[in-house]
Amino acid sequence: MLFTPLTLPNGAIVPNRLAKAAMEETLADAGQLPGPRIVRLYRRWAEGGAGLLITGNVMVDRRALTGPGTIALEADTPLDPFKAWARAARAGGAQAWMQISHPGRQVMANMGGLAWAPSAVALDMGKHSKMFAQPRAMREADIAEVIERFAATAHAAEQAGFTGVQIHAAHGYLLSQFLSPLANRRDDAWGGSLPRRARLLLEVVRAVRARVAPTFCVGVKLNSADFQRGGFSENDAREVLAMLNGEQVDLVELSGGSYESPAMQGRTADGRTLAREAYFLEFARDLAQVATMPLMTTGGIARRAIAEGALQGGVAIVGIATALAAVPDLPRAWQAGGEPAAAMPAVDWKDKALVSLARMALVRRRLHALAAGAGAPARYSPAFTLVLDQLRGARLTRRYRAWLGTVAPL
Repeated sequence: MLFTPLTLPNGAIVPNRLAKAAMEETLADAGQLPGPRIVRLYRRWAEGGAGLLITGNVMVDRRALTGPGTIALEADTPLDPFKAWARAARAGGAQAWMQISHPGRQVMANMGGLAWAPSAVALDMGKHSKMFAQPRAMREADIAEVIERFAATAHAAEQAGFTGVQIHAAHGYLLSQFLSPLANRRDDAWGGSLPRRARLLLEVVRAVRARVAPTFCVGVKLNSADFQRGGFSENDAREVLAMLNGEQVDLVELSGGSYESPAMQGRTADGRTLAREAYFLEFARDLAQVATMPLMTTGGIARRAIAEGALQGGVAIVGIATALAAVPDLPRAWQAGGEPAAAMPAVDWKDKALVSLARMALVRRRLHALAAGAGAPARYSPAFTLVLDQLRGARLTRRYRAWLGTVAPL
């Protein structure tokens, strides 16, 4: 079943049921553009046998990035680098979707860009909170601009040769912030009741769908819950999914968590215990009873038996992230009957925020090694890798701030 095709609602065909889920590559060249390194990385994944490749998040606004190595695509961005990226991703016959995103308040303070949010509610990261910018509540004009930016980025992705986009409304980024009653404390048409909190996501979906061809795929990444007390819940996810049933959405990926509660790494802020593998499968099985479009679930999947179990539970596509950093040709290995070990080094420190940073740093280091042509994963030291990642981030931040100061203001 893993290697049977799937026809999406718009008629597009995914060659098999395995997807490379989004991981933030931080491989932007100067000008926040894709370059030879990310092209090499995606060619490796294209050769690895997954039926769908979803990029790491591409920002819709160059002034608001999740990190200084993040790629940005706007209406006036040169498309040739993105065309090379799309060709590499599609080289093996897979669907290639660009994940498009706005970070909202999840912006580092030293970046010098914008930190827009539904309300002026800062991230609560304990003693690390000052690492993040103080957000500004968005005005009506800001909301209209963001909707237009998502549509413009989707249109540019289509022109570049990608076969779809995934609208990122999970993991605490801007659209997820509007969905959360903890982050969204507005009392206007964009906050309060769940239909009003979901309005921005629905407006973005409609604007994107109106700007691209019917054959171009439009997906959404949605939290099954944000795993914070009083936050976006499983019942909220069920209702939002029902709202998306009325839109032209081809696939919904279910994930969970945010910077404050990194459930996508298997840890939660509200004390709930997630499965050791396929973190969100239980939620996906429940939500599959509501969804009229195919569902995808991602989070901790690294073994074929777990992937097959997800499909039997009602999920249409299985997303694999970290395991495809460890073994980029994992789908082909599974199809050939192999079962290579696909785990990254464990990090078990007391400081949970540092644990999250170290885990992300380990994955990024492996992605950069793959982009440079590395083979089997090396045994990286989490502490040393985190130091290297921070030093690299500081260098890229200086480059980004210098570039941002030279480009015309928006």
